[in-house]
Amino acid sequence: MKASWNARLRDVFLMTLGIVLVSIGVYFFKFPNNFSMGGVSGLAVILAPLSPWPWLSASAINGVINILFLFLGFAMLNRGFGLRTVYCSILYSLVIQAFEWICPLDAPLTHEKMLELFFAVIFPALGSAILFNINASSGGTDIVAMILKKYTGLDVGKALLLSDVVIAASTFLIFDVETGLFSMLGLVLKSVLVDSVIESLNRRKNFFIITSDPRMACDYITLRLHRGATVWEGEGAYTHEKHWVVLTALSRGQAVALRRYLKENDPQAFFIIANSSEIFGKGFLRA
Repeated sequence: MKASWNARLRDVFLMTLGIVLVSIGVYFFKFPNNFSMGGVSGLAVILAPLSPWPWLSASAINGVINILFLFLGFAMLNRGFGLRTVYCSILYSLVIQAFEWICPLDAPLTHEKMLELFFAVIFPALGSAILFNINASSGGTDIVAMILKKYTGLDVGKALLLSDVVIAASTFLIFDVETGLFSMLGLVLKSVLVDSVIESLNRRKNFFIITSDPRMACDYITLRLHRGATVWEGEGAYTHEKHWVVLTALSRGQAVALRRYLKENDPQAFFIIANSSEIFGKGFLRA
């Protein structure tokens, strides 16, 4: 029971952290520069200058659209609509609005647009990667994707990508060529960076250890590192001598410890270390 509560608290903390990172990138860097890279925040950037009411800022429009999508999700997805999405969507709207109340901005923080674009991409990419890693999302167009997946035969990924491109391209008409080019560049960087961050967060080390004494490596892996290992018998192609092959998957810190241990205690061992970002099972990702 305690472990379950700890896991839930950890997930709530990570969801909150992810949303705060996304909100920082959107409010402090996207909105002041009119960078529109798709999604609800990009749509808010496009609609804000078209609004007849000066008080209806990009932050307010972002919150309104998110809440509308939230109600749409409740109406059309029923139980398939996750509590995590509800929590993140509401928190996202509240944090953006809180930033506007606490620190109102009427101009970019710096005069370096490329620098601002970098932070407009990196903060949401980090936040989105954290959310994706725990099966959560900030709502918005993700809710639209859930609805399309349930009720249509559309390729959801392509449909969302097309909508992002259209929203980003609209900045050429609503603002100017420079803003449009920055928005298109940001869209490309965002799509690449989110995947890279997710892969980095999940990166683990696979060890293939070829040794004549598997017990030494296995004892260290199981008793000191508290990981599992698989052992099978092998034969050298040239010498035809019998060897043992030990396979294990470790975190980066554990990999450093095992490599040091093998060098000191089994210098004749031959081992291969390979990166992996998708390992499913106990102690790793949840399938």
